[in-house]
Amino acid sequence: MYRIIRPLLFLLPPETAHKLAFRALALMKYIPFATRILRMLFSYKSSSLPRQVMGIDFPNPVGLAAGLDKNAEVYNQLGALGFGFVEIGSVTLAPQEGNPKPRSFRLVKDKALINRMGINNYGVKQIVRNIQRDKPNVIIGGNISKNTLTPNDLAYKDFEKTFAQMYDYVDYFVINVSCPNVKDLSNLQTVDSLTAITRHLTEIRRYCDLYRPILLKVSPDLPTGTLDQVIELILLSGLDGIVACNSTVSREGLVTSGEKLEAIGEGGLSGAPLKEKVLSVIRYIHKKTDGNLPIIGVGGIMTPRDAKDMLDAGASLVQVYTGFIYEGPFFARKILKYIS
Repeated sequence: MYRIIRPLLFLLPPETAHKLAFRALALMKYIPFATRILRMLFSYKSSSLPRQVMGIDFPNPVGLAAGLDKNAEVYNQLGALGFGFVEIGSVTLAPQEGNPKPRSFRLVKDKALINRMGINNYGVKQIVRNIQRDKPNVIIGGNISKNTLTPNDLAYKDFEKTFAQMYDYVDYFVINVSCPNVKDLSNLQTVDSLTAITRHLTEIRRYCDLYRPILLKVSPDLPTGTLDQVIELILLSGLDGIVACNSTVSREGLVTSGEKLEAIGEGGLSGAPLKEKVLSVIRYIHKKTDGNLPIIGVGGIMTPRDAKDMLDAGASLVQVYTGFIYEGPFFARKILKYIS
């Protein structure tokens, strides 16, 4: 059915199609038993699927990456589609509109997306209110970042305030300093900048009753030397894991014409072309840490086999984003059935 619907959705601009799909999911909140019916249709259970990672009991290892449910509006409905966890955000301290439109583009021939959304979201206060109104029935990760207008030397203040306000409402956190669509954000991937951010967050956590794992999301474009420094920082700072990887600025190996790419311009690339690069990063981190650092693998999962490859490469959990858009609501179920 999705193969019939998808061409119609793909006639619309990506953001318009996204809004329509999410409004349909939001309506499920008000239809009796709708979410339960979704779970019956789309979920898949097997005794081989549960995972305990970072002290959290995940019902299965397949999650939805940040960027889709930016404002924590339909996480329960997305969980009913079979996902073991849903990552919201990125969330910033203050609301922000993001970059000017158009800012999201499909590369259908490459099974990819380019976006330069610019971390548009309602801000942490509204997102917390959204979670308070709709009690989570799924594990939620909180992906947090800084506001675009906040200078990098003050970024740690944005992170600590957002972290503190969200702490009681999510199950784990992801530090996003690798999004290529916010000016100078990726410059925070230096050891000095990351040290300031992680020190403030782990200090806040020390005084909380519940322990929330904190992970760092890295770029697939990091040079090996910088990645080594980031891994060492994670191991020494008290962070709990790594998310590999964010979208890439590379356009290498694409089928899409150069003219179209030039017309689209800047933005982070996600989807099928990212898979081999992400697999390489996961294997490297797994080997470098002797398998002792939990890894969430994300980027380029377009088939159930892709997800299995990432788990085999050393990922503890995986997340999908572009593959969900291209493959539709049964995608999580197909992956779970395959890996079980």
